[in-house]
Order: sequence, then C-alpha cells, then structure tokens
Amino acid sequence: MDSRTIKSILEIGETVAVEFKRCGNGIESDAYESVCSFLNRFGGDVFMGVLDDGTVNGVPAKAASDMIKNFIAVISNPALFTPTIYLSPEILKYEGKTVIHVHVPPSAEVHSYKKIIYDRVNDADVRVTATAQIASMYICKQNIFTEKKIYPYATTSDLKTDLLPRVRQMAVNNAGGSHPWGNMTDEELLRSAGLYGTDVATGESGYNLAAILLLGKDEVIQNVCPTYETDALVKKVNVDRYDDREIVRTNLIESFDLLMDFIKKHLSDKFFLEDENRISLRNIIAREIVSNTLMHREYTSSYAAKLIIKKDQMCTENANRATNNGFITPDNLEPNPKNPLIASFFRSIGRADRLGSGVYKLFKYTKLYSGQDPVFQEGDVFRIVVPLDEEYSFDMGIGVADPKADPKADPKADPKADPKQNSDSVNEKAVLRQVKKDPHITRKQLAEKTGLSDSTVKRVLAELQDKKKIERVGSRRSGQWREVE
Repeated sequence: MDSRTIKSILEIGETVAVEFKRCGNGIESDAYESVCSFLNRFGGDVFMGVLDDGTVNGVPAKAASDMIKNFIAVISNPALFTPTIYLSPEILKYEGKTVIHVHVPPSAEVHSYKKIIYDRVNDADVRVTATAQIASMYICKQNIFTEKKIYPYATTSDLKTDLLPRVRQMAVNNAGGSHPWGNMTDEELLRSAGLYGTDVATGESGYNLAAILLLGKDEVIQNVCPTYETDALVKKVNVDRYDDREIVRTNLIESFDLLMDFIKKHLSDKFFLEDENRISLRNIIAREIVSNTLMHREYTSSYAAKLIIKKDQMCTENANRATNNGFITPDNLEPNPKNPLIASFFRSIGRADRLGSGVYKLFKYTKLYSGQDPVFQEGDVFRIVVPLDEEYSFDMGIGVADPKADPKADPKADPKADPKQNSDSVNEKAVLRQVKKDPHITRKQLAEKTGLSDSTVKRVLAELQDKKKIERVGSRRSGQWREVE
C-alpha cells in the first residue's frame, strides 16, 4: 500500500470497512473485536498506530515485529478466536512513523472473539447476542436461499389455485402469445416454476416457501412467516402519523396489485412522450419499486417491509441478505438474486425483467419524473429512495407540471389537436433544449438525455435543419450545432 492510498484512507476516516487503532502500548482487545466484525461482515482494513481522527501517532518501530507475532498468536488460538483465522499483517512507513496494516477478508464462517460474536455497523463493532440476528448472519454466510425451504405437509389446498388461470394468461401474454405454462396442469406449472421439489439434503419433498409466498392462502402465509407484511403509508400532511395506510399481508401476486394501486392512488401520472407514444412514468417507477421489494426480500427476517410516500420522496425498506454494503449505481451494479425462484416467476408473468434492469430503469425514469436520481442502499436493510417533485415536469422542455393546465400538452384535452404534430413539437423542443446546453452533444447523447430513440433523434435533427432552426458547423465528428437566429 503506497503513501497516496494511505493518505486518502486517513482523510476519509473510519467507515464500515476501515478501523483505526492507537495501539500505543500494544494491541488491545478492541483491535481483535474489529477483526472479528470485519470477518463477519464484508471484510475491511485495520490500521494500528492511528488515532480515531486519522492522526498517525505510529507504533514503536522496534516493537512492531513482536506486536505482529502476538497478533497472529491470538487469532490462531481457538480458545480466543473461533474459528481461527490466518492473516498477514504488514508494516508500513508513513511520514516517518510505523503503522501496522491488517487486511481482513470477508469469511465464509461466523467468528467469535472470547466467545462473543461481533458485527460491523457503520464504523462501530457491535456485540451480537440476539438469536435471530445470529441466525441471519449464518444464513448470509452459508448463501442459503431460504425461499427453497421445503414444507412437506403443505398441500395444494394451502394455495390459492384460483390464481393459476390468471398466471397462465399473464405468462402467455408476456411471451407474445405462446408459453409452456399455457398448456400445463396446475401441478405441472408449479413443478415447472420450481415451487415443488425435493431437498437433496433431507430427502423431503413438497411445496417450498416460494410457493407459499407467491400463491399461498393468507392464513398459511401467516403461519409460515408470522411477521410478513408490507406497511404502505402516506405521510404528506400528517407526517407524525399518516394520511393513508394499507397493511398488505397476502400472497405476492395480489400484494403486487395492492401496492401498485396504492402508489397510483397517491402519485400523479405526469404527461410524457417516448418515441411518440405516451407512457406512464409513474407506473414504470411503481412497477420497479414494488417488484424489487417483493422479489429481493429476506422473508425469514422479522423486519417489517415499508413503502412510504412523502411530499418529497417515495421510499421502500425491506430485510435483506446483504452481499455488500453501500450505495448501488448503474456503474457499480453487480446483480445478485436473493430469491431466484420468486424473481424467475415474476419475470415469467411480466412483472420484472432481467436481473439488474430495474436499477437502470429507475435511474432513467426517475430522472424524467422528478429531475433527480434515485438512491439504492444495500445493507441488512435494503432501501430505495425515489425523489418526488410535483412541480417538476420533464415534458420535453415544455415545463408544464400538469397536462390539464395546458391543453396543448395533452392531445386528448384538445379535440382539434393533431397528436403527431403535438408529438413532433414536443420532441423538437426537447432536442433544442439539449443542443442549447451543449452544442457539441452527439446523437447518442441526445437519445440518452431526452429518452428518445436514436432513430427519432436522427429524424428530429433533420427536421430542425430543414426548418432552419439549427445548423451543423464543421465535420460530423468534431463539429457542433448552432442555433439559427
């Protein structure tokens, strides 16, 4: 590790993956607690000889080698560290002072120090004593898909089989008219979807947790997952309590419908054209946020999922089997299925797309809906925040928040309006707006900024040049656009 990297770490300070230890008189117990918490979480780096504020005081240079020997002796002693671990500390020199650096990788085991389990929460090492929390840590470590747990005494009568005709039709429609489920019996469909199977470890056969969650009767779901619910709230006026509330405890097929209706009830559907077709930004955003919270939840957790609509944001929270910690963006996205059976079922019936596409869609359409980016935060609780702004409307540069306020914004509001002419005008304004901002903008960038297809951008640019509204100066590659006076 070079001095530039060390300087950057010191400036940022302690985080979920960085810990500073003074270690003036040797390595104290709290250093081993940090090692234990890093092993149990996502890994991290311990720097000995550094104060909490990032000031380097160093450790005695002559004692550094002995400190490392003592450190290795402790972490390899099963009476102190269980299970034991092998780490390789390194001695660093920074501004003339000696620092001991220990990189701790995440472990596949749950570790304890002096018979106490530690977990990393933000920049602190926390003792874990609750049985449920310890069990959750083991689930994360073992990479178990809890949706696959078999319930051998569950029968078809525990499921709402009356939903299956609708499920078949949704799958057929989503597949463009033909899907294998269309001609299957109920039992064949459930087996095909992986909802009935055999646990090779125990030999048990039957319906699994995914089947009960997706299609189970309410009382059966509550029996299997007593704390399962999604608490939908609106807090726009009465922020201390709520303006409206719906607690959803039914199967995931009907939960999706109820949560979608709840969002539609409380969010405006702003006017927007994409490729000359009007689309519902609200419904796209609602679909992605609802499917995400239903597909990727850890259902064995007692943490109640929430969907909260406020004046300035809509957010969801749900228990999560975290594989990382921090914020997710389209640039660092690494799709990781939490409930692959449930996710596959949702994709088959058209309520989700390929893994990871929801993040990209929310970033694209939230920007168009509210002018801001959404926030994805992964941890033991997974959070999505969609900013809201009732006054904002992308509207391709029109700037009308409500189409009813301007009949020209919505062809349906003016019977004399020509939808094609209106659409062309809107698209032209969108492209002109971006060209004014950046005369060097490329066609590809215009498509990304406006949400239009590449072919539509190409046509609009040609029409704007024919109308003498803009002209191209210079070559195609190095030239720029200029607005004609």
